[in-house]
Amino acid sequence: MKKKKAENVFKYVILTVLLLIYIFPFFMVLINAFKEKVDVIKAPLSLVGEHGFIFSNFTEAIEKMHFFRALGNSVFVTGISVVLIVLFSAMASYIMARKDWLACKLFYLFMILSLAIPFQVLMIPLVSIYGGTLGILNHRGTLIFMHVGFCVSMSIFLFHGTIKSTVPLELEESAAIDGCGRYRTFFNIVLPLLKPTIATTVIINTLNLWNDYLLPSLVLGDSRLHTLPIAARVFYGAFSSDLGLLLAALVLMILPVLILYLFLQKHIIDGVVAGAVKG
Repeated sequence: MKKKKAENVFKYVILTVLLLIYIFPFFMVLINAFKEKVDVIKAPLSLVGEHGFIFSNFTEAIEKMHFFRALGNSVFVTGISVVLIVLFSAMASYIMARKDWLACKLFYLFMILSLAIPFQVLMIPLVSIYGGTLGILNHRGTLIFMHVGFCVSMSIFLFHGTIKSTVPLELEESAAIDGCGRYRTFFNIVLPLLKPTIATTVIINTLNLWNDYLLPSLVLGDSRLHTLPIAARVFYGAFSSDLGLLLAALVLMILPVLILYLFLQKHIIDGVVAGAVKG
């Protein structure tokens, strides 16, 4: 009994240390967001700078980076992209999980294999084709289209495993006997059972797209279309950076996804486990 208690104490100590290591960078960003630039450089580890708490960092950051315009662009691009990713991935996964067609098996295999392709390999061809050949860069619709294309593979993997392992086929057969068509069966019976996986897919893709810098910087050249990560670029340059304003901007950027995560966190573990049980 004592040995078991000692093991539990040891585990909690290890987990606490790992938590502190993980959360330390976020804590540093938060405390330094309220300091002047000189205080951030001289004493980054101090809780309060020599000039006290500087709340003007946030108001100045909002003004210089055109925060609300960039926030609207991020919400628009991320929101529409995530909705389309969830809808298309769930519908495609349902067909691939329920139909024993060769096309479904091949398509699912290609989706899984595409996860191994790094974005950097496709970066130059994308810019060349969409910009030089088609001339459709610098549009939020183009960015949404690319986001959906890059994110559906992982989402299909999660939905496919969930449908295979946790959605009883008997429910669909009963619905068919009662006269439900394929679409009504999916939207009224199958989709509600996928709520944990939907929550997981939403938070994973929202975090990825909200924080994405590389792809939007390649697609969106007009400053009026910039998302938050690109808009924050105004605070750092080749020779100097205003660290106080930059950290304040980072705090403002983190808040929306943090609120979303806190709202959906209870579903995330269930969704990941359900989607990874059976492929």
